Amino acid sequence: MVFSFFIAGHSFKSRLMLGTGKYKSLKDAKESIYLSSTSIITVAVRRAQSVMGIDSLVDALDWKCLWLLPNTAGCQTVEEAVRVAVLGREIAKKLGQENNNFVKLEVISDSQYLFPDPLGTLKAAEYLIKKNFEVLPYVNSDPVLAKQLEEIGCAAVMPLASPIGSGQGLKNLYNLKIIIDNASVPVIVDAGIGTPSEASHVMELGAEAVLVNTAIAQAGSSPKMAIAMKLAVKAGRLAYLARRIPLKHVAQASSTQYGTL
Repeated sequence: MVFSFFIAGHSFKSRLMLGTGKYKSLKDAKESIYLSSTSIITVAVRRAQSVMGIDSLVDALDWKCLWLLPNTAGCQTVEEAVRVAVLGREIAKKLGQENNNFVKLEVISDSQYLFPDPLGTLKAAEYLIKKNFEVLPYVNSDPVLAKQLEEIGCAAVMPLASPIGSGQGLKNLYNLKIIIDNASVPVIVDAGIGTPSEASHVMELGAEAVLVNTAIAQAGSSPKMAIAMKLAVKAGRLAYLARRIPLKHVAQASSTQYGTL
């Protein structure tokens, strides 16, 4: 139970979630997903629709062992995101996941930095929740918005660490900590993580999970990076549960002076 966690009543064995874009080959993607021991795979619905076929990663994976998290990547408006979310649910059903109502909600009108639209995300989330979706919104690291999304019924919140695909790491650490400390739903740090140490760091802060795509898919060796991320997430979770020592402003010897000559 140390490494498993729950989203909307569903239990998952791994706290490392993987994206499926940008891999150098289908073989690389399949091997990395397998070696990561992930439970949840996110797939852009638009890309899945266009590539489903004999060479498709969607078709190549064992969906009895993996949970599909359809995402609305590429949607710039509320209306687009809602329509694509519905299509994503249909793909999940075709894969045999009849009770899968999950959607990673992305509403992104900013084409340069790919920052999520907060108002559009909130509006789309409200609508999808009424349609019985389990909404996992991708958001800026905004503690106020994160709490609002939680209060309207989102199953989790997915704040970015830095711009998606940038590998810049933990640029919004203070805000991420505020979101984690005040959330009653899982906080899944998504976007910007570039190294295993960064994944471990946010897990040490108490994040429930991380979602990694580019850092694995574009690494020199994707399979090796997938293993490294898996171990880092586990180490970070254990460190969070173990509770670190308090910081001190002076040195303190590790052995006492008792009994010395």
